[in-house]
Amino acid sequence: MLFQSISKNSVILAIFAIVTSGLVAFTSSSTETLRAEAKQRALEKALSQIISADQYSNDLLANRISISDPLLGLTRSKDAYLAWKDGQPYAAILPAIAPEGYGGALEMIIGIHYDGTLAGVRIVPPHNETPGLGDKVDIKKSPWVLGFNGHSLQNPHAKGWKVKKDGGQFDQFTGATITPRAVVKGVHRALQYFKVNKDALFSNATPVPRSTNNGR
Repeated sequence: MLFQSISKNSVILAIFAIVTSGLVAFTSSSTETLRAEAKQRALEKALSQIISADQYSNDLLANRISISDPLLGLTRSKDAYLAWKDGQPYAAILPAIAPEGYGGALEMIIGIHYDGTLAGVRIVPPHNETPGLGDKVDIKKSPWVLGFNGHSLQNPHAKGWKVKKDGGQFDQFTGATITPRAVVKGVHRALQYFKVNKDALFSNATPVPRSTNNGR
């Protein structure tokens, strides 16, 4: 009887352990899925802020290509998005990483018109910047990133692509220089990448027509 009781309890414990493990795995998987979906929604919103739908004629989300390059701070491939206007290359939105942020690496997307001028820059959440200081790189906290709009490799020239504290043209934050310095450097390097690679980016892709029922 004792052996049977022990065996029965062992079976019950084993079943309990299996069920518990399954629930934990399911919860973890569900949480990861929700996080991925939230990040994708944030990305799509940022894309629309950089280049509005009325500025291009193709399906931007369908025209994505995987790229990886040290100039972009990428150690693995990430998606870039290509925009055409009436069959002509209009802009690219490039992924980039600024590894030297105060709170760690910052994931960015950087829109660059085909003529080399910046369409816009956004920090992709989540990030670990200090509230009230480094988190001002986030458009939800501060309009600071809008200061990149319209700039290019020639405007300013190389020495101007620094924060003002380092002799450059771009503002830093009071009490926080490390993060804006990292973002400025990352954006400048993305412009350098685009200058060298823009023809290859567009020549290796074909514009996908925008669907009439996709709401964009």
